[in-house]
Amino acid sequence: MADWGWFTGLSLVRGPLHLALFLLTGLALARLLLLRRDRSWWTRRVPLAVTIAAATVGVVVIALAVLKPWPDPLPAAVLAWIGVVALGIALLGLGWGRTHGWVRVLAPVMAALVVLGVADGIDTYFGAFPTVGTAIQAPPKDDVSPASVLRHTDLAPSAGMPRTGAVTEVSIPATRSGFAARPAWVYVPPAYLTPDHPPLPVLMLIGGQPGGTRDWLDGGQLAQQMDEWAAAHDGVAPVVVMPDALGSTTANPLCMNSALGQVDTYLASDVVSWITSTLQVDPDHAHWAVGGYSYGGTCALQLAVAHPGLFPTFLDISGQVSPTLGGRARTVAATFGGNEQAFAAVDPLQELAAHPEPGSAGFLVVGTQDTHYRAGQQTVAAAARAAGMSITYRELPGTHNWGVWRPGLIVALPWLAGRMGLSR
Repeated sequence: MADWGWFTGLSLVRGPLHLALFLLTGLALARLLLLRRDRSWWTRRVPLAVTIAAATVGVVVIALAVLKPWPDPLPAAVLAWIGVVALGIALLGLGWGRTHGWVRVLAPVMAALVVLGVADGIDTYFGAFPTVGTAIQAPPKDDVSPASVLRHTDLAPSAGMPRTGAVTEVSIPATRSGFAARPAWVYVPPAYLTPDHPPLPVLMLIGGQPGGTRDWLDGGQLAQQMDEWAAAHDGVAPVVVMPDALGSTTANPLCMNSALGQVDTYLASDVVSWITSTLQVDPDHAHWAVGGYSYGGTCALQLAVAHPGLFPTFLDISGQVSPTLGGRARTVAATFGGNEQAFAAVDPLQELAAHPEPGSAGFLVVGTQDTHYRAGQQTVAAAARAAGMSITYRELPGTHNWGVWRPGLIVALPWLAGRMGLSR
């Protein structure tokens, strides 16, 4: 069987393939602009195509403002890319009917190249799929069967420590919550893959919204980061569990128990019970931590505040001040039928104001150019300190994307290791 590793490992956000896609997009769009050469094409149809593209962007902006599938607006760069693909498709639709021969065949190919290039442009902004393999959702590197991680079936008594850890996809039953969770992912470090490994702490990492449970592995390159840490620390690193906190790619249940789902019970009861009963980890929750980015960062704060005995340590990267669907009234209505007191009881900063937690600690990260979340992270840091928490606050260059979230975990790892009982 052919080894496609060279291809799946190609970068989509930098390097030759990324540059080629960018250039091909420009050439393809230019060719669509030259689909016809007559006067009416330039005076009527091209201006109409530009109008359609601008209108498409406007509709997207209005739809997101009204429907709010996620709380924050799309960045201007992403809206511009949407305009480019709308322009390419509009040019094809307005000009293709009067083309002939090879131009008629070539035009759809040019439009497809524009779509592909725009997808890469948007991905370059967010960094969610940095390689071909992650974009096509090929099995992650070092992916193994669940049995080899959960029951050590592949280990021999004389087996040495491997050079890298392993990842596997698992189903975590929603025994108490009934939450319709998607399969989770688990990373175990090299030390875990030895017959007599030391008890290892647990880091629960939660992704953003919209998103999937392997986003930390793809955009976050979690396995590579943990393997690098383990290589410098005798194969030891946290066991990382990446559960589903959404239910579907675009769902937004706000990581609480409400009319939107019993997410808090799923994460704090079902997932925790599964970890302690299935994985060979340190049972002392003083060595456990929870973290995430964006929605996941807010979720980490919520879990740490609501369950300080389970998660006395948290990592909040680019999280929100409060769980939200895009407005307080909208959020309270959807979660608790408009009951402000019920929402306040699970709003983390309001909980902290009523119940100080001096034994807990958090590491907060946000991008210096993240205008939508930076002030909120500062507010969270101040409120958590006022409640007695030990808080470390860092700003990194960048906006609301993996350019901040990925290095955010790297920056926090030494601090997390200290809190979780691992050597620095």
